[in-house]
Amino acid sequence: EKVGQLFLVTFEGTATDADSNIFKLITQQHVGGVVLRQDNDNFIGPDDTITAVHSLIENLQQLNWDYSQAGSTFPAVVDPNPVNYVPMLIGISQEGDLYPYDQIINGMTPLPNEMAIGATWRSENAKTIGTILGEELSALGVNLLFGPSLDVLNVVKSDTSEDLGVRTFGGDPYWVAEMGQAYINGVHEGSSNKIAVIATHFPGSGGSDRQPEDEVATVRKSLEQLKQIELAPFFAVTGANDNQSELSDGLLLSHIRYQGFQGNIRATTRPVSFDSTALGQIMGLEQFSTWQQKGGIIVSDDLGSTAVRKFFDPMNSGFDARQIIKSALLAGNDLLYTGNILATGDEDTFTTIVRTHDFFVQKYKEDSAFQQRVDEAVLRILTLKYKLYPNFNISNTITSGSNLEDIGTSGGKVFEIARQSITLVSPTLGDMDSVLAEPPQSSERVVFISDTINQLQCSLCADQNVTLADNFRTAVEKLYGPDAGEQVESYKLTAYTFDELKKVLDNDNPPEFMKNDLQTASWLVISFTDFKKSSIASTIFHRFFSEQPDMLRNKKVIGFAFNAPYYLDATDISKFTAYYAVYSKIPVYVDVAARILFQEIVPSGKLPVSLTSIGYDLLIATTPNPDQIIPLMVEKPVEGLGSTETPVNSTEAPLTYKVGDSIPLQTGVIIDHNGNPVPDGTVVRFLIDTKSTSGSIEQIETQTINGIARTSY
Repeated sequence: EKVGQLFLVTFEGTATDADSNIFKLITQQHVGGVVLRQDNDNFIGPDDTITAVHSLIENLQQLNWDYSQAGSTFPAVVDPNPVNYVPMLIGISQEGDLYPYDQIINGMTPLPNEMAIGATWRSENAKTIGTILGEELSALGVNLLFGPSLDVLNVVKSDTSEDLGVRTFGGDPYWVAEMGQAYINGVHEGSSNKIAVIATHFPGSGGSDRQPEDEVATVRKSLEQLKQIELAPFFAVTGANDNQSELSDGLLLSHIRYQGFQGNIRATTRPVSFDSTALGQIMGLEQFSTWQQKGGIIVSDDLGSTAVRKFFDPMNSGFDARQIIKSALLAGNDLLYTGNILATGDEDTFTTIVRTHDFFVQKYKEDSAFQQRVDEAVLRILTLKYKLYPNFNISNTITSGSNLEDIGTSGGKVFEIARQSITLVSPTLGDMDSVLAEPPQSSERVVFISDTINQLQCSLCADQNVTLADNFRTAVEKLYGPDAGEQVESYKLTAYTFDELKKVLDNDNPPEFMKNDLQTASWLVISFTDFKKSSIASTIFHRFFSEQPDMLRNKKVIGFAFNAPYYLDATDISKFTAYYAVYSKIPVYVDVAARILFQEIVPSGKLPVSLTSIGYDLLIATTPNPDQIIPLMVEKPVEGLGSTETPVNSTEAPLTYKVGDSIPLQTGVIIDHNGNPVPDGTVVRFLIDTKSTSGSIEQIETQTINGIARTSY
């Protein structure tokens, strides 16, 4: 039972009967939890997804309970020993933005990705999204969430197709921390503390050039450098935070290695998820050691991922899953997410898990050091489960399903966040009046072009392909067409894909009216979710502008990036009359993009990452704006009310001080170039002029907290 608690497994399909593998893993291996995944067909769709998910989770928890009560009399199981009832962890990754980073793409409220939230620069928006997600997942019975990502994208790699993209709040560690704290707080609040939050991808993948699932990345950074950027957001959600609701319950340990970790640039660690020395140094930092002592848990990233297999078996000659899982445990991982791991010679993942479990049981009996490590990990796992369920009883574990109808109804809250998120990248807002004085008129033809997103809820589910051009056109027609003021004529709105545009360029039987539509259009609205160099959108975009300049003459060409905005270089951006970063492709963001196209909404979002193609440096953007007058105040203590502030130029009666008294001073909120409070730690210097005969001015240096600097003199 102890060994079983270590395992967080996956399974295929939705069956939980006595013939299913998950039935056997629960009743015979006593696994501690499962992770539900779209690629394992754990969901159905597009209809009835929500009720089916709730039913599946209920069946899993009920099965676990029934077996613990029935013991050896339970059908299809022979086990002479009674077992303890311990609720199962039901985990999921639901990063936002629907497919491919949401596992459930039907029925729930479509939520934006992290970069879309980060572009609002309002932590309350992160809390709102976290709250919605916590409410809806908790109603389904999910109690373990992989996320949010606390990766800091401080170095944008627009020339690689393997970066984090929109899976991060941004490139400033302070703001990533602020958003992460608020998001975690929201999930806890929305779920009534019934979801354990596992922040990813510890100790930070923002500096890597690979997706964490695809390949083990190597980052050239020392531990001291990691403290400054990558680790800062994780400090904020562990021991450096006194607000329990903002603390992450666990950290997902990424498969990442470091060159120069201890200062020697020629020394490279193993993946930190398998390196007890490197992980020990990180977890030995005060912030993490305190958090871990209070029950913080380390969860391994997917041990069955392509990244792990490539690293340990690059020649595909033999993959020893048992030793790899054991290495992960001994390195310091408490909960072992095995994913779809498959050892060489095993017929399926189920066989690999069973054999590894048996190997661990034998090892536990024979090796006292291994036994101690297992007991240590299991204690943390049980502590986490008691935190979720103070009483281990099925009535506390299973959700009633009475509020399933409330799932998917929070779109209105997301709309307001979308309004604050979308960013005008080029030109500046001040130049828009001269560049785009008017929105599309009823006499003008508008052609929408985009890529197509192929998505499925399961391998046997109906296709749910999404063409943004169609969605954009539909949104415009709904908001401004014949049934909404007739600002545009429906027949003058047409939508095409990049694949169809390729047929025009190749003269390969394109849609009948497409050439004419392109030639007669006054507006071309080009949208994309993937503009990496290898993408069809990028390829056809460049061909179109190179091969058909006449077709583009005298047209307003508007670009909308429904993903990360930094894949276009300066030349690409210059081809657009206006270029917007939308970040997210969920329907409400398409709706707001349509309103921005028709100038009903003025975009107010700000880029949360650097964009060298327009000269936007995030480090500079988050420094104090020189064009501001910073209020200077005297903190005036008021008995029973804490303190108030009296501006230096206040008309109230001046405070009196005796010689030798210290005067407590503080600034007002110091804002950066984007109009937001400067990050904590921004250096502020107070210049104290006492009008002495020497003419000397005393300088006191301090740092901001919440945008405010304080000192006393």
